[in-house]
Amino acid sequence: MPPRTTTAVLFATLGFGNAIAHAQGQQNPAPPATTLPGTPARATGRLTGTVTDGSTGKPIAYASVAVLNAAGSPVSGGVCGDDGAFVLPGLAPGAYALRISFLGYQDLTRPGIVVPETGGTLPLGALPLTPTTQKLGEVVVTARKPLMEEKVDRTVYNAENDETTRGGDATDVLKRVPLLSVDLDGNVSLRGSQNIRVLINNKPSTIMANSIADGLRQLPADQIKAVEVITSPSAKYDAEGSGGIINIVTKTNTLRGGQLGVDGSGGTRSGTLNLSGGYRTGRMGFALGGFGRAGYNTPGRFTNTQLTTNPATGRQTRTTQAAATRQQQLFGRYTLGWDYDLNARNSLAASLAYGTRDATTYQDDLATSTTPLATGAAATSLRNVKTRDESGTVDASLSYAHTYDTAQRELSVLALFSRNNRTYDFTNDIYAASDARAIGVSGNDNPSANQEVTAQVDYQTPTGKNQLLELGVKEIRRTVQSDYRYFGQLALSQANNSFHYDQNVASGYVAYTLALPLRITLKPGLRYEYTGIAADFGTGTVGEIPSYGVLVPSLNLLHKLANGNALRLAYNRRIQRPSLQFLNPNLQAANPLLQTQGNPVLRPEYTNNYELGYSTLLQQASLNFSAFVRTTTGSIQSVRTPLGDANYPGAVLVTYQNIGQETASGGSVYAGLDIGEKLSFSGGVDTYYLVLRNNVADPLYAARNAGLVVAGRLYGSYALPRHWGLQVFGFYRGQQVQLQGDQSNFFVYSFSLKHEFAQKKGALGFGAENLFSPSNTVRSEITSPLLRQNSSTIQHLTSFKVYFSYRIGKLTAEPRPHRNVQNNDLKTEENGGGSQGTGRTPDAVRPALAAPSPAPGGASKTESPAGAPAPVVPVTAPPSHSATPAAPPRN
Repeated sequence: MPPRTTTAVLFATLGFGNAIAHAQGQQNPAPPATTLPGTPARATGRLTGTVTDGSTGKPIAYASVAVLNAAGSPVSGGVCGDDGAFVLPGLAPGAYALRISFLGYQDLTRPGIVVPETGGTLPLGALPLTPTTQKLGEVVVTARKPLMEEKVDRTVYNAENDETTRGGDATDVLKRVPLLSVDLDGNVSLRGSQNIRVLINNKPSTIMANSIADGLRQLPADQIKAVEVITSPSAKYDAEGSGGIINIVTKTNTLRGGQLGVDGSGGTRSGTLNLSGGYRTGRMGFALGGFGRAGYNTPGRFTNTQLTTNPATGRQTRTTQAAATRQQQLFGRYTLGWDYDLNARNSLAASLAYGTRDATTYQDDLATSTTPLATGAAATSLRNVKTRDESGTVDASLSYAHTYDTAQRELSVLALFSRNNRTYDFTNDIYAASDARAIGVSGNDNPSANQEVTAQVDYQTPTGKNQLLELGVKEIRRTVQSDYRYFGQLALSQANNSFHYDQNVASGYVAYTLALPLRITLKPGLRYEYTGIAADFGTGTVGEIPSYGVLVPSLNLLHKLANGNALRLAYNRRIQRPSLQFLNPNLQAANPLLQTQGNPVLRPEYTNNYELGYSTLLQQASLNFSAFVRTTTGSIQSVRTPLGDANYPGAVLVTYQNIGQETASGGSVYAGLDIGEKLSFSGGVDTYYLVLRNNVADPLYAARNAGLVVAGRLYGSYALPRHWGLQVFGFYRGQQVQLQGDQSNFFVYSFSLKHEFAQKKGALGFGAENLFSPSNTVRSEITSPLLRQNSSTIQHLTSFKVYFSYRIGKLTAEPRPHRNVQNNDLKTEENGGGSQGTGRTPDAVRPALAAPSPAPGGASKTESPAGAPAPVVPVTAPPSHSATPAAPPRN
């Protein structure tokens, strides 16, 4: 029976959030005057009217309306609806003036409006605005958004500014991000840990469940706006991901109008085609996208030499292997988004995405020689190996958000559905062998499905000046099904079976933000997650897998120094649940001498993270320093055991157990430098000292290793005349420390030359990668009492590509006012708790120069006196210009 968790508690928070709102009081900031018993309530009045174009008589939507008292200070205000109408209630008896403004029109002031003692409605009728004919001089404001931004709780890489990733995928983007390391197979690690949580637009996806490397290849680099690396997540984040969280933010359309764009590239190693479009009118918006990438012409070679010792007999066998390799890959991702503003306080958003992967890997003429040292008689074989990996992923989401009159009070509800259907199989064709009985075809078929259903409710409310309470509940229901079948020689020793795995995670969190004296912001948080698990084989039970609960505390402290620099201290506890690749009991033996099998009874890892960060600005350079310590217990480590199988002498079986302990300590330095308006550089170095041990008493299997790991990256750009631009990038990853050995370093680099035309609607570019180093060799070494292995993999990395893009249509700058719903435990601009009122700390980037003020009459005017009452906004569409009093800044 699948474990049960209570889902009703998720939606009880809907009523709970409203109860808190009423308890906190949803009245205007200024409390009503106290009245004596029996004294009648003072009547109030309201103003109504319609703003029109004085020359055409047509209504003007979204014009700003302000009510001024005798001193000229705003006492109420709002924005007109689609029909130009406005309603401003709650005005005390007295004399007022009305001021109306909108871009492209002269301001209109209507004095002498009197609200009588009896209150009531004052219809003002049509209020015409006169179009302005004043011609403004050209004002050019140039601000180059930095490639890297160091925010309070995260590092943000603005991928849209990097032309060197054009025509690539998310793997190419992540290579550029500080703190991250990507190997040649696309595996991503954060400060040396591959136990990371990857989100797409703040939402989880089963596209990342089987393999993060494969999921990243389905995301086009051209559609990635930014990558956020969150090393110290607060309690509102899922506890999953002991190394941290990576949030990939894609480009979205929240403006008005329509646009259609096409991007493509063709090169010696890959080609891409990307279509994207968006349309917004009134309160509704749509966005769609389609991306395809083909990988081809990727030759390589690998060699492997290993010496195994049979633990039962002590006999040793030497095995050598060599083969030519090649790959064919086809990836695609198609998206559709919809959002609708019900009114000024309520909004809906939905999205649907489908991702596909079709990858085939070949090992041609795999030559194997196996020699028992006791006899010296070698057995040889030649085979062709074909591995096919196909998958399709569906992600669907629906979210609702409600904001209150009180600033920063918000309720959001989210539902997610994600399913990945995958087929992973291999065929092993032995066409020549010293033992004729070994000739033949064998293989494995393994269709699987991974499904997640998520429901989440989040609520936040201010509880006092510069204080914010956040709480929420969430439930995730995961279901994994894996069927596997063997044929040929493998069928002689392996039985067909199926594996079913249910995992339900119920969680709740509370976080509190408090601004303290001396520019200190404190944000403690607490999260509890309860995990229930049930698993079984088609032919019997797996065994008892106990449920477990975990309490996950977090603490973020920010100190803003007097000179604008920022000091941050953080602690959090994280867990890492085993993914399908570690749980799946299907035996993967594409190479029968190196077989891999998952362990269904694995338990999670537990990690404690400590971090200290410092951000500063030094003339034209922005600098960021950080130091960290990470300790992990119950680490999932691979266990290699010589099989001693008569059919495959010298074969090794790789399984997984919770036997590891890891300790990593180190730091990173990042610097960004602008030289004039055209030249900029950025780069950084990450280094840490890693200690690994498996705590196994048996000396045959005990292992310990330690060493220093270094990685670095450098980026530069230069703006050439006539709309040309040049960008270069380089990435180095030093030797990697593994439990029983190490892996050698590697270096990749690229450059891009781009030309924009047709008023920047189109672009044509040329790029090259590893131009002067056509191949890269990565060597790995494993040493233990029972196994010694040396292998090398050669990849040909030199590539050339030509890419293009063109856009039709135009979007106008009228951003939607409501706050986007954030899925999961992520809310952007969280900033470590310093996100409200004067407690907020600016990002550690050099501020842009202020734009010059517009000429009189050239723009609407906005007045924001401190302490003004909260405005009434009786509109049915999002405003574009507002004369409402300013509210405290929102997250």
